[in-house]
Amino acid sequence: MKVLIVEDQFRLGEFLQAALNECRYTARWVRTCKDASDAIAETPFDLVILDLGLPDGDGIDLLKEWRTSGFSEPVLILSARDSVGDRVKGLDVGADDYMPKPFSREELLARVRSLVRRHSSVKQTVLEYAGIRLDLLGHTVQVNGKPIDLTSREYALLEIFLQNQGRILPRTLITDKIWSSSYDVDTNLLDVYMSRLRAKLETISGKPLFKTVRGVGYQLV
Repeated sequence: MKVLIVEDQFRLGEFLQAALNECRYTARWVRTCKDASDAIAETPFDLVILDLGLPDGDGIDLLKEWRTSGFSEPVLILSARDSVGDRVKGLDVGADDYMPKPFSREELLARVRSLVRRHSSVKQTVLEYAGIRLDLLGHTVQVNGKPIDLTSREYALLEIFLQNQGRILPRTLITDKIWSSSYDVDTNLLDVYMSRLRAKLETISGKPLFKTVRGVGYQLV
């Protein structure tokens, strides 16, 4: 599950990103309206956490633009504007939930889970292939019925492969979805994560699950 965080405060943005990554969401953090719109145009996010007081515009206007353009994924407003009028306005322009600052980490994560459940009711929530079972709502993975502990990056990698079973996925496509613009294509970071994922899954499955296509990328086989 990919979450976009739109928050201009540095410490809060870092906190939100770390909290979501710990729960195996793939979180991307941006600080302006422009960067948020660019991110949505580049990547299909499952949820957006949106601050309202941004340096280059108002989050309310940004949300209006998104809804007008057809963006339908859930949006949770997280703002210091905590009056009843502010909350009503945010919900009326298209927010799915509104949470005033300050807030508790536990409540925020509970609201995120609630929004994901609500909007996943019409989507496939369990991905299965060759003994692998990934539960998108519970954020759990099993191989041949045995639970596997994956990091947030490993989980996101596996989700991409299960959504593209049998397809050869180019390295650039994988890295764009997992690391976005922060990935340095000259590094072997993807290979390191693929090696770790293979080891965890194939130790239990007892058979190869991924094929390296030299010069192209990887394939779930």
